[in-house]
Parts: sequence; C-alpha cells; structure tokens
Amino acid sequence: MALRMPPLRERHAERGATFTEFGGWEMPVEFDSIRTEHTAVREAAGVFDVSHMGEIRVGGPDALELMQRLTTNDVTRLSPGEGQYSAVVDDRGVVLDDTVVYDLPEEAGYLFVPNAGHDVRMYERWTDHREEWGLDATVEDATEEYGMFAVQGPDAEALLADAADESVRDVGRFEIATTTVADVPVLAARTGYTGEDGFEILCPADESKAVWSAFDCQPCGLGARDTLRIEHGFLLSGQDFDPEDEPRTPYEAGIGFVVKLDAEPAFVGRDTLAEGTDPEMRFVGVELLDRGVPRHGYDVADDGEVIGHLTSGTMSPTLDRPVGLGYVPAEYADPGTRVQVVVRGKHKQARISDTPFQ
Repeated sequence: MALRMPPLRERHAERGATFTEFGGWEMPVEFDSIRTEHTAVREAAGVFDVSHMGEIRVGGPDALELMQRLTTNDVTRLSPGEGQYSAVVDDRGVVLDDTVVYDLPEEAGYLFVPNAGHDVRMYERWTDHREEWGLDATVEDATEEYGMFAVQGPDAEALLADAADESVRDVGRFEIATTTVADVPVLAARTGYTGEDGFEILCPADESKAVWSAFDCQPCGLGARDTLRIEHGFLLSGQDFDPEDEPRTPYEAGIGFVVKLDAEPAFVGRDTLAEGTDPEMRFVGVELLDRGVPRHGYDVADDGEVIGHLTSGTMSPTLDRPVGLGYVPAEYADPGTRVQVVVRGKHKQARISDTPFQ
C-alpha cells in the first residue's frame, strides 16, 4: 500500500528534510539534526508538521452519547472551546488509542484526534457502534481535509500571537479557538506532545503552505518529537501501548486519570477497568547509570532476573543522559529503585525515575 503524504511533503524535501515511514505516512524525521531541533523547542520554539494525525468529526443529536460511550474521560464536562485528553479502550479495558477530544467552538459537535494511521479504524469503530446502538449521529473522517502543525516551545505563544492576533494568548491549556493565520481560518488548540507550552493548529490542507510559512522558527521532524516526548514521559501509540503487541490498560500505562468510572452512560470496557485499578505492572521512567543507550525491547532485570522491559529509550539531548520508558512490576515502580537494563547482553546499572526526567 502506498504511503500517505502530508500536504507539504515536497516543500519539506526542498528544505532538506529526511523522511521516515510512520503510521502509514511518509513524514519528515529531521530537517537539520535531532539535537538542533530538540534544543530549539526547549529553549525557543520549533514547528512540526503533524498532518499524519487523524481528525474525526462527530455531530448530530446523539453525538455526546456516542463520544461518552467510546472514550474513557467524561465528555459531559466539556463546554464549547474546551478539550480533554482521553483513551479509547476495548471491552477488555485494553487501550486501542489515546486521543484529545474537543468540543468545537462556534459550532455544534466534537472533533477528536486519533494517532497516525488510526483514523480509519476509529471511524469504523464509531460508525459500527453508532449503528449497533441506534444513535442519531454523524461521523466523518476529515483527516485528508486538514494540515496540522505544532508550534512548541517557550516562544510559541508569542509566535502565534504575531502570526494570528493577541487573543490567542487567552487560550488556556486544553482549550481550542478559531483564529486566522496568514488570512487563513484555523483552529488553534493549546496542546502539544513536547512538554513545552505551545499550540497545535488545524488548517485547510490546501492552505498549509501559507500557514506553515507564517512561523519563523526551527522546522522540526519526528526524531526531535520523539526525544522531547520521551523526556517528558509521554506515551507513543503502537510502541508504549498496542492492543496486540503491547496490550495495556490505562492504569498500567500511567493514564488512569483519564478513566472516569462514574461517567454516564458507561463507556465500553468500564466494568473490566473497574476491577483492575491497581495493576501488577506499571509504566515508569528508567535512567541508565552506566554507559549505553536504552532502546525499545530491552529487558529490565533485578539481580540478573528479567522483571520487565523498555518500550522507548534515547540519549536525552537536554540532560545528556540515557533515559527510557517501560513496564516493571508495581513493587519496583518507586523512584530510586535500582534495576538493570540488559543492553546487548550486558546488565547495565539503572534506576527507576519520575517523569518528566530531570
């Protein structure tokens, strides 16, 4: 199957970007270097093309009930212009995807953002359950209609205020507002995946060039996005959780705070999750104390015995230390607990760490 392309694929190539396959898309992995891009976001600002993320619009009289029954957070708490982080789980309570749900400003309905390559399966899940439950709701996969860019870093607010208008400074965390950038109507959400302040901007796909060009800052690829999110301890769909290869509940994955067991109507998987709020395995940060770089799939051990494994890892550009994320038994999950990471057959000394890493 041919890879999907972001609207600005050729522009990125002209800028010198190198590309990688991710979630069925061909996306820029770096423009200059991962370290240069990572540092720009931590110290000033960078702009990412994240058009590989999905967009599903849900409307109609029963839109709220459909969203409530298919996501774990409490959608009834949202007012227009607000968003919430949430999860989509199956009847086993296993995470299928994590997402952000927005109650759209200035129009009735919701928009939620599946991870790369998940838009089709989420569209099908929503439409299948709509029919099964006999709900009156519209569901539209709008992924191809949008370009999506993330402006992230300490200077992100000022950059967007210059490109749009000063009112964006009033947009709070997990809020979304309509504005214009380069005379293009956009949705600007104060969200991100880097651990820094910033905005994610949705624009019409055919207006992507004008919006991208409005931000005079370091262009960044998926490589820096990965190192930034690992430093902060954010989950990566398909790697830190996956319904087949890494099946985890929200409680195991460290996002139990998005599970609202008392929300009505009940979401799919609620009864199962209610029985497993204290999981045996937990998602933790791991800091390597010996030389080496922790990677996805490396075992975590105690006194030579394998007790868990890493799902992500990198050499932190900010801290200049090797850090990783993964799963260990609950009795090992306290920060400071000493463990080993098996790197190419050698047991390297490590310790469990809080995230964000510091």
